[in-house]
Amino acid sequence: MPESGVNSAFIIGILSQALNIYTLLILVRALMSWFNFNPANGIYYILIKLTEPVLGPIRRLIPMQGIDFSPVIAILLIDLVIKRILLGLLSTLFAF
Repeated sequence: MPESGVNSAFIIGILSQALNIYTLLILVRALMSWFNFNPANGIYYILIKLTEPVLGPIRRLIPMQGIDFSPVIAILLIDLVIKRILLGLLSTLFAF
């Protein structure tokens, strides 16, 4: 049975790292938006395709008032909500 807990912890660790990478992608996209990058640029296009599924719905819920806060909200949601849930799951897996 301990092997199951270790495998679960490994999977949760991988998910946590994937969320860290996704947070970084959102941050890079937000920084790149400050400069007039052509959306046809390969890297910027990939960032848009990867991050828009999260940022788009946030923009629809919270309309922009001149500044796009959707990256900040997305990062906060990922860090405060999703990672807290993952850490909570991890702690319950190793509860004795």
